[in-house]
Amino acid sequence: MLETFLYMQGAACCYTKALKLSDSQAESAVLYRNRSACYLKLEEYSKAEADSSKALDTDPGDVKARFRRAQAFQKLGRLDQAFLDAQRCAQLEPKNKAFQDLLRQLGAQIHQKSAQLNSTDARVQQMFSLLLDASAKDSDRQKAAQNLVVLSREEAGAEQIFRNDGMKLIQKLLLSKQEEVVLSALRTLVGLCTGHQSRTMAIVNELGMEQLCAVMGSGASTVSLAACHLLQVMFEALTEGMKKEIRGKDEAILPEPSKELRSMLRHLLGMMPASNVSGPGRDSAINLLVKQVPRKSLKNPDNSLTLWVIDQGLKKILDVAGTVPELSEGPPLTDNSHMSCSVLLSKLYDDLKSDKERENFNKLCEEYVQQHFSQAGLDAKLRAIQTVSVLLQGPSDVGNRTLEMSGMMDAVISLCASEDVTHQQVAVEALIHAAGKAKRASFITANGVALLKDLYKKSENDRIRVRALVGLCKLGSAGGTDFSMKQFAEGSTLKLAKQCRKWLCNESLPPTSRRWSVEGLAYLTFDADVKEDLVEDKSALLAMFELAKSEDKTVLFAVGSTLVNCTNSYDVEKPDPQMVELAKYAKQHVPEEHPKDAPSYVEKRLVKLLEAGVVSALVCMVKQESPALTEACRECIARVFLALVERQEDRGTVVAQGGGKALIPLASDNTDVGKIKAAQALAKITITSNPEIAFPGERIYEVVRPLNFEALMALTNLAGISDRLRQKIIKEKAVPKIEGYMFEEHDLVRASATECMCNLVLSTEVQKLYLATGNDRLKLLVLYSGEEDERLRKAAAGTLAMLTAEQPELCARIPGTTTHWLEIIQALLLSEISDLRHRGVVIIQNMMLAEKSLAETLMESEALEILSVLAKGGEGTPEPVSKVAQNCLDKAVEYGIIRSREGREKGKGTEP
Repeated sequence: MLETFLYMQGAACCYTKALKLSDSQAESAVLYRNRSACYLKLEEYSKAEADSSKALDTDPGDVKARFRRAQAFQKLGRLDQAFLDAQRCAQLEPKNKAFQDLLRQLGAQIHQKSAQLNSTDARVQQMFSLLLDASAKDSDRQKAAQNLVVLSREEAGAEQIFRNDGMKLIQKLLLSKQEEVVLSALRTLVGLCTGHQSRTMAIVNELGMEQLCAVMGSGASTVSLAACHLLQVMFEALTEGMKKEIRGKDEAILPEPSKELRSMLRHLLGMMPASNVSGPGRDSAINLLVKQVPRKSLKNPDNSLTLWVIDQGLKKILDVAGTVPELSEGPPLTDNSHMSCSVLLSKLYDDLKSDKERENFNKLCEEYVQQHFSQAGLDAKLRAIQTVSVLLQGPSDVGNRTLEMSGMMDAVISLCASEDVTHQQVAVEALIHAAGKAKRASFITANGVALLKDLYKKSENDRIRVRALVGLCKLGSAGGTDFSMKQFAEGSTLKLAKQCRKWLCNESLPPTSRRWSVEGLAYLTFDADVKEDLVEDKSALLAMFELAKSEDKTVLFAVGSTLVNCTNSYDVEKPDPQMVELAKYAKQHVPEEHPKDAPSYVEKRLVKLLEAGVVSALVCMVKQESPALTEACRECIARVFLALVERQEDRGTVVAQGGGKALIPLASDNTDVGKIKAAQALAKITITSNPEIAFPGERIYEVVRPLNFEALMALTNLAGISDRLRQKIIKEKAVPKIEGYMFEEHDLVRASATECMCNLVLSTEVQKLYLATGNDRLKLLVLYSGEEDERLRKAAAGTLAMLTAEQPELCARIPGTTTHWLEIIQALLLSEISDLRHRGVVIIQNMMLAEKSLAETLMESEALEILSVLAKGGEGTPEPVSKVAQNCLDKAVEYGIIRSREGREKGKGTEP
């Protein structure tokens, strides 16, 4: 079964490859038809329907494409459309048994559905009557509401509820004082909206966002989460619908749902400063904004939604950021609200495309902070400092700028000495977040250490003491893992860590204070002595793991960072021994590794962490639905998992506690480094464990892509080592498979395959493949050199540069690959990325060296002007780029295409 799946997946990739290279409409129609057959086997029915429809657009008489569309419609439940297609197939080929069989099946299914609809209609009416009957028992009404949820998950039931004035009933249910009834109403709406754009638009307009936001903002956290899930489903139904060319048989005439989307976002922003919205409700609104506003991919050039949210709602978001819960003013918050706000602000800032957009964001934040800081009252100044603190945790560049405003740092230092605990707490937290920024760490070391020590020793309030301790921990870890660069006296970090563990285990302290003790350990565990003490303290480990599973999501990154340090799963660059000797001779600082960071110590720490239950904690962390589970946090978890599966004997324990399943989402939703680490961990588990046990059910298919990526990374490294290894890869017939992966839709897999090919083209056998006529390998490299994905462009342009150097006759074929070849090469020259510019000038140099006619074509274009600028060098142009650019110009002079600079200077006066 798995082999068939992989074969069909590979076939679909090949058809995708052929479609990209096809210039013939008739040929493309056949390819779409064939790919639709693959998608049917892969059970991707929407894609199968889309491909067969594209084939029919070109040739309406293509009976195979129509039959495949009928099959896809059948699987998608669109029986009437399937029947029409099957009927048309039977008319074209009356003797075809497959067509007749499908017609009979569809006839029976339509009859069954009709009977079901009549039955469903009666059931819906029965539920409605019971729910509207005020004299009915509460238990009966609750049961009826739950049955309504079940019905809404079936298409027939959903349609009947919707068409029988179900919205009016659901509106009444949402006003119920019984939590179970409200939950049933929300879950019924989820069933109605899932994957159905037209119903979602109607529901948004009929119910109104005010009512839905009011339910989400209610005090009950279960109801708030259910309403948040409903709005998430609504967003997905509306945005997915916008991506489709035709949105269902009755949806093609609908207007784009941008009005409904903006209405939903406007109401979510309105919830930010509203005092009648509960803390969990506000967190849910922030979570929705994090998920729905920023672009999912930077390839999408449209960030208008982010700009609109910044324009309409940045100050409302900052109102939440600046709220100090202990003061009377401001909306109610949870322990997670400030961290969620930081993540949202960071996501919005990262989604901006230009310096102008970023400057506007900075300006709005500075104006907001200045407005409150300049007011006379102390509460307003505290609000300003709290806002800066949240910004430092999010878009730190913006936070640094607000921190550098006149008087801000002085006010923070001054308020640290306040007798009011709330004032102290706000100021100390701001000081801690500022200490993490390189610009400010030295200032705070000079001015704040004595103050923090004083607070830690003399304060009678543990809330202040634990925060002061974290500040000291942060400053004390400035040397990182460098054993020779410790900031405090010998033994001080161990004392600080001991106090952190003591507070961590003290259940009488509030969770927020215990969370701060984990923050302290996240910094102190750079020291190997602290790591050793922590893993020996099982009660401290258990307390930390319990916090990781708790409702306080702000602790996730601190726990992840602590575990990365304890497992030594961070990246360490091993210095070149010769450079070390040279540095010693020159009396320069040389980083030193702590003796207890040796592999034998790390291995023992890993065993102790596994015994304490680290895997179950990591699995719970992955499952958290919170903005606090950032990509950086996911990367930490992936790093720890990779360290835990390093020893073969530990992999069974990791799988048994759910580690295998947790790694699958980490391999797809993570930083680039995090994806690699998760894929490596998956590969290690798959090598030594039965995949059917490690990844039960359908999950086994989800493992394929990360493993493809992992294998490609390994092959890339091997192909770059020696020609002997390249020959081995070629002998094992890996090249066709690598070429197949170059057409994968997954960005990382496609880029990795192209990187692997870049190393393989050093082999003459692979070069011959590109020299052979009748294939489009060269065309693909040229096209990929113009893609937006930076990693893919580098790999493709690098391959092209190497090929054209080794095989000059390929240069003459480049203009025939695509009409846009010149634009693509010019774009490489104009890139802000120096590596791409270098590849661009090398390709041009190779083409000019190959043929004079190619040089003439290039010099007649804008390439001449660009090369002239690059040849001058200067700031921003690396020497290798300017040198190759000058070589190109020299060759043009040699050919007599252009005159030398001296010749141009002399000829200026004589030119007409």
